[in-house]
Amino acid sequence: MSALPTRKDEAWRYSDLKALAQVWPRKATKRSLFIGSGERFALDDSSSDAEESADDWVNDECAIHIAANGRLDGIIRQDVGSLATIRYILTLENGAAAHLVILNHGGTLGRIEMDVTLHDGADFQLGAILIGNGAQTIELVTTVRHVGPNATSRQIVRAVAGGTATTSYLGQVAVAREGQKTDASQSFKAILLNRGATANAKPELEIFADDVKCAHGAAIGEIDNNALFYMTSRGVPPAQARALLTRAFLSDALEGLDEATTEALDAEITALLETAA
Repeated sequence: MSALPTRKDEAWRYSDLKALAQVWPRKATKRSLFIGSGERFALDDSSSDAEESADDWVNDECAIHIAANGRLDGIIRQDVGSLATIRYILTLENGAAAHLVILNHGGTLGRIEMDVTLHDGADFQLGAILIGNGAQTIELVTTVRHVGPNATSRQIVRAVAGGTATTSYLGQVAVAREGQKTDASQSFKAILLNRGATANAKPELEIFADDVKCAHGAAIGEIDNNALFYMTSRGVPPAQARALLTRAFLSDALEGLDEATTEALDAEITALLETAA
């Protein structure tokens, strides 16, 4: 980022630009990862307080290139205490695959961007959980480019907002003329824990090929009060009951993980939800 974003920039429409302006500018810390042809790599990438600098802004960019038939499986956590803007640039060559899970819950502004390019037969699967509380702004912005035929992409994003928090998902799927036989989907659902919270969704399709399957959907609502009453009437404390119901709502985003990883994330997510309000 060279110039401070404005509301005219669609990708920053719902962001906390006042918080960003207080620490602007700073060059991004850049990293890279190359996964060779036919290789597999397990990623566990976390952004936390330990990475913050003197002015409390984690500004990070990670470029990941997956060669033909390579595979990336990974978890991305963002739990910075103050402000984070993190960008991933993924390139998947022919037949490559990337299956990622995101847990984004930290920072006054906690923003993750993903820019993904898919070549012939590539497969991108993303499950993302956004949890905002207090006055946080928690964001996920994705751009998935199908530049070759026969590629697939699935994005399942679930969000929970309490307090006066804002959670946002802006997701674009762009299919080039060469992207025939594309199969892509986006699903966003959000729960608002009270009326002061906000959820924004902007799924977008840009299609130039004529033989594709592309779909998107978005829904925003509240916890089922009948289910909450049922659980509390049987002795479950209200905060725990709400956390359990909300955790069940988030389960779609964790599909495909191994049992040990799922259990570890369960404990982390449940603890976060019990303090959300």
